Amino acid sequence: MTNTSTLKFASQSVAKPYFVFALILFAGQILFGLIMGLQYIIGDFLFPAIPFNVARMVHTNLLIVWLLFGFMGAAYYLVPEEADVELHSPLLAWILFWVFAVAGTLTVLGYLLVPYATLASITGNDLLPTMGREFLEQPTIIKVGIVIVALGFLYNVGMTVLKGRKTVINMVLMTGLVGLAVMFLFAFYNPENLVLDKFYWWWVVHLWVEGVWELILGAILAFVLIKVTGVDREVIEKWLYVIIGLALITGIIGTGHHYYWIGTPSYWQPLGSIFSALEPLPFFAMVLFAFNAINHRRKEHPNQAAALWAMGTSVMAFLGAGVWGFLHTLSPVNYYTHGSQITAAHGHMAFYGAYAMIVLTIISYAMPIIRGQGQAAPNRAQVTEMWGFWLMTVSMVFITLFLTAAGVVQVWLQRLPESGAALSFMNTQQQLNIFYWARELAGVIFLIGLVVYFASFFVKGEAADVAAMKAARARAQI
Repeated sequence: MTNTSTLKFASQSVAKPYFVFALILFAGQILFGLIMGLQYIIGDFLFPAIPFNVARMVHTNLLIVWLLFGFMGAAYYLVPEEADVELHSPLLAWILFWVFAVAGTLTVLGYLLVPYATLASITGNDLLPTMGREFLEQPTIIKVGIVIVALGFLYNVGMTVLKGRKTVINMVLMTGLVGLAVMFLFAFYNPENLVLDKFYWWWVVHLWVEGVWELILGAILAFVLIKVTGVDREVIEKWLYVIIGLALITGIIGTGHHYYWIGTPSYWQPLGSIFSALEPLPFFAMVLFAFNAINHRRKEHPNQAAALWAMGTSVMAFLGAGVWGFLHTLSPVNYYTHGSQITAAHGHMAFYGAYAMIVLTIISYAMPIIRGQGQAAPNRAQVTEMWGFWLMTVSMVFITLFLTAAGVVQVWLQRLPESGAALSFMNTQQQLNIFYWARELAGVIFLIGLVVYFASFFVKGEAADVAAMKAARARAQI
């Protein structure tokens, strides 16, 4: 049972099931990533039980869904505290959790147990065709369910904000969450024209991860940094304005770097190149923001693991989304690298650094409080958690480096010799096996890091830690 004695508002405890389920889905995503990694090398691994296209569908969909659960849990935790009022309806939050969890579970089971064409026919895709597109493979009825859950969620947190304080953090978070819901509506628009299809498909995929999700990232990071550093809210808010301004200015027009080769007008090549080349700026500002807050902290917060996750988020987001994004975003470069393993390298580090790590940051900060452990987990648990941090983060760096090397070789062998001597796609893939094996090994170490991270939740403290925790609980109840 959740101990709410150290929570500012009892309704914040509703974040716990969202965080727990997010972590379960995270583990599933990593397992299917390892299956895919082996299928790159051993083509018939687990075939026909789990074909590559199904493993990929499950891997990417689990990524999206666990991050959404994490964002929702983060909102349910920080919005009441920022607004200084109880959550509008904890009951509604619980109902929406079970609706979303059941729908997500059924979707994954459907991918694994039912042929995709059959799944489409039995879930209403003939009435409103929305299926078959990358990342948006969810059955139409599930997409409708996602919209209902999103509307209920926005109503719940929106009413909470309206009843309480209107802080910058809450306003930025709400803007990001509303934008997330609005952009998802383009998942229902599936034109027959392939150019139009891809044009608007990116309005979901790009304007989520390089648009409104960055607002959510900035708001959560700002909240945690205020809590663990004690830096003045006004200072944090000024940094937040700069970050979201840069993110929106560069990210919206930067959508053009996806429009180079899909049949859109040629003016998207300079527009996409210029503005997407500026996209590392908000992430660089985030690095300065996080380290400035840590260096000027006014208190030593006992939750050092959360502080480590916060700093790690800013650095890895800058490297993955910023640096690795810039490497292949200019159209003359992208002409050769588009759709290569360089793209995969960027995607892995960017999603882990910007979004997986920010969810793990808020979980690291909030879960000890929700579980009644005081401001932080016991020291031994934090040390275990930080081991998990380093194993996962260093492994992701190596996954990115191995995929980058594979991408460079792929471009060299398959795309650069334009005289007709280039290798075919499949022959090129055979030359990349050493990089795929290295990537798989790094992925196994990542999984070990995730297991260590999970183990940190079950590590008990020393006797002195337990005594301090009980004293903190007693003070909270006075």
